[in-house]
Amino acid sequence: MAEKGIHHITAVAGNPNENYKFYTQVLGLRLVKKTVNFDDPSVYHLYYGNESGDPGSILTFFPWKHLQDGDPDRGQVVAVSFSIPTGSKAFWLDHLRDHNLDIEEPFSRFGKEVIGLQDPDGLHLELVLDPTANNFEGWPEGPIPEEHTIRGLHGATLAEENYSGAGRLLEEDLGFKLTNQLESRYLYETDADFGSVIEIIDGFDLNGRPGKGTVHHIAFRVKDEKEQDSLRKQLLNKGYYLTEVKDRDYFKSVYFHEPGGILFEIATDPPGFTKDEPLDELGSSLKLPKWLENERNIIEEELPKLNN
Repeated sequence: MAEKGIHHITAVAGNPNENYKFYTQVLGLRLVKKTVNFDDPSVYHLYYGNESGDPGSILTFFPWKHLQDGDPDRGQVVAVSFSIPTGSKAFWLDHLRDHNLDIEEPFSRFGKEVIGLQDPDGLHLELVLDPTANNFEGWPEGPIPEEHTIRGLHGATLAEENYSGAGRLLEEDLGFKLTNQLESRYLYETDADFGSVIEIIDGFDLNGRPGKGTVHHIAFRVKDEKEQDSLRKQLLNKGYYLTEVKDRDYFKSVYFHEPGGILFEIATDPPGFTKDEPLDELGSSLKLPKWLENERNIIEEELPKLNN
């Protein structure tokens, strides 16, 4: 069995250049893949992560410039969190203030300090001072000093009308355990190094609205296609509707909605982002699936220029 936990999280952005600048220059993540939305090739699909784009480190975006602003609420992921070393609090506070960001002062939740902030489209982010991050090296070639870099995803926070349905799914099928509770917030964890935390806030009353600044879906890891097929059958037998397997070039995916309405994905770890680019060139050129290569000239002409 592979490490259980989050494979990646995909969100919706507005201006692709603002998105790129923020996640690479402000947060110091690496653009590990520049491709397009396979269902709408007129839009980028940008993948950010650690140096090698490991599962558990990836946050991706569909930047639809003219889309309406979203309103995260019930039935949505309302926060995305990253793991930073425990000695990096002072650096990140100074760094974020230097970029004139409106930050939430550090506070403690479930025994870890958290710094809250928002990206240019209003997506709520958290930097979590995580002891696990101390055990991993950072990306030495990025704009953030190596000792302070984000190491990977910490987790995500879901807003639910009733936490129990998603909670059962996490525990019975996705490898998480309920480990703590703080009033209406429930903590689920796995043993993975990164992408190991799901927090569920119970009792949301209003429906959220999709759009810029909201999460499109959250993907969970499986070791390979065999494990994915087994889990797919398991979920089908429980009454979930799952899509057929979709080839996303860098992983295979199936999708379904959890009981509260959030779109979940089951994604394989292989083949990974070095499938079509060497490690030192990740994200350096536009990559298209084979079935879109004959439209490359049209796609490149329609896509806005990414100033990287």
